[in-house]
Amino acid sequence: MNHLVKIEKIYVMKTKASYIITVLLVIMIMAGCSEEWLEEKPPHLIATATLYTSLAGMETGLNGLYGLYRQEREGSEGNGGVSPYTSNPNALRVELAMNGTDNMCTNVPDRFSLVAANWGERNSPGNTQITSNFIWLYTTINAANAIINQAQINDDIDWTGGQGTPEESKNRVIAEATAIRALAYRHLTYGWGDVPFTIVESVGSAIKTDWERTPVDQVRKQIISDLLFAQMHIPVEPVVRGKISKGAVQHYLAEMYLAVNKADSAFYWADQVINTPAYKLITERYGVKKSQQGVPFMDMFLDGNSNREEGNTEALWVWQNEYGIAGAGYNIMRRWHISEYAKIKIGNVVPLQFTIERGGRGVSRLSLTKWAIDLYEPTDDRASNFAIRKYFILNDADGNAPFKADNLPIGYKYGDTIKMNSSQPLTPLYNSKVDWPYSRKFEGTDPINPQSSYSFNDQVYLRLADTYLIKAEAQFKLNQPAEAANTINILRRRAHASEVSAGQITLDFILDERSRELIYEEHRRYTLLRTGKLLERTRLHNFHGGELIGERDVLYPIPQIVIDANLTKKMSQNPGWF
Repeated sequence: MNHLVKIEKIYVMKTKASYIITVLLVIMIMAGCSEEWLEEKPPHLIATATLYTSLAGMETGLNGLYGLYRQEREGSEGNGGVSPYTSNPNALRVELAMNGTDNMCTNVPDRFSLVAANWGERNSPGNTQITSNFIWLYTTINAANAIINQAQINDDIDWTGGQGTPEESKNRVIAEATAIRALAYRHLTYGWGDVPFTIVESVGSAIKTDWERTPVDQVRKQIISDLLFAQMHIPVEPVVRGKISKGAVQHYLAEMYLAVNKADSAFYWADQVINTPAYKLITERYGVKKSQQGVPFMDMFLDGNSNREEGNTEALWVWQNEYGIAGAGYNIMRRWHISEYAKIKIGNVVPLQFTIERGGRGVSRLSLTKWAIDLYEPTDDRASNFAIRKYFILNDADGNAPFKADNLPIGYKYGDTIKMNSSQPLTPLYNSKVDWPYSRKFEGTDPINPQSSYSFNDQVYLRLADTYLIKAEAQFKLNQPAEAANTINILRRRAHASEVSAGQITLDFILDERSRELIYEEHRRYTLLRTGKLLERTRLHNFHGGELIGERDVLYPIPQIVIDANLTKKMSQNPGWF
């Protein structure tokens, strides 16, 4: 977005105090604005006055809003010296919701992975990644509020030209914006607890310096209200790829009702999704590699198979990426998770080349814990080499085409295997392991340069299996262990894992099953927070940071720049920081 470029320029030129003002103007925690800003009229204000006059303009605004929210997987600035708005591969936003838990830990430490490995002073109000995420979420909320407010108060908008009636188009636009706003507040409440809250667009003419933190329960009431409205007006099958579906909205409703301890409502909404005929689990091989070796569970993660139009009936929300088109999407999920396999050394030989099939280059900032790798039964498809990389096969030039042949160590031949090694847990003294196993769900790379940072595959963001596990959790909380076992067994049968009985169903078992099914997909930190298990399970299963995580680390600190900018009213900090 052009106004973000403007903000970055202002940041580079001005002092820290002016930077705080500029940033917080955009994110609603505002202290003032420069004359330069007012004179040049930032593009987002121009858009409010001129863009949002027609359905086409509203769709353009929604596209920008989706683009903001998709930054979760695109990356954000991790080094000092440039604006935290900059989107680049130096940090993965969603890492704050994944790393430092029972099933994900630091391997090669850098940026937020240093926090997840050390906690203590690393987790601070001045941490760049924590601040950047906080700003990103409020930027997203303000963009959503602009769309919602204009759609609600501007009677001159031309709503014609859509697939439905003008009223249906209006409601659908508002619904999509409210859904994204709800998800941004979902991140905030799990990450920071009580947070500043508004459902009104903040602009330069409405400066506010006395923000208060709204209690989590009140914010979550608005989240639920937004999602209830959105699910009424968003279709089961979005007409445009990449948009959120009714099933995804209802899924998040179910999850949020679990968060507020209303298991009966959670069960109802999960069941609504599961009983929608268009949504079905993938149980048979399909798509681009159907004739090759593989397992049904992994087909939906292959490039060319992720979208519903490509056969993925399990998808509730698929994020779109495109190679070679300016402004198109990309992600760095693969880069952040894949191990540095091209550094594996046997004798004096580095055998493995970067290839497309191997997913390209990884930096393994966050990796599976040994516990997560060992959690599966031997027959479980979700732990096969198709799902978790446990070995490589040495290839000749034809096997690696169009890239070079692998180098052969003494005593090896093409077709031999090089095994990954998870014999010991990752620890502060045993890390930066280049041969550590990793999930293959988000493999993918630049087809020309597999050493690049980015992946351009479309990615499943939310799928029906997660909803089944939300339903099982609700059933367990409703004292229905037999029913919960039946729900979980649907997934375990698909994976060729043994079935479980009612007597085996505990909250910890459900959390184990969520890890087996959703590793590297779910916001694991949020799941453990929702169930009150973050500290217990992280300390039990994470040997690289888990022993250091403390009560203070259950919530992230409010960024210091936010507290400093609230000039006319003191804003409280989370417990443990001053």
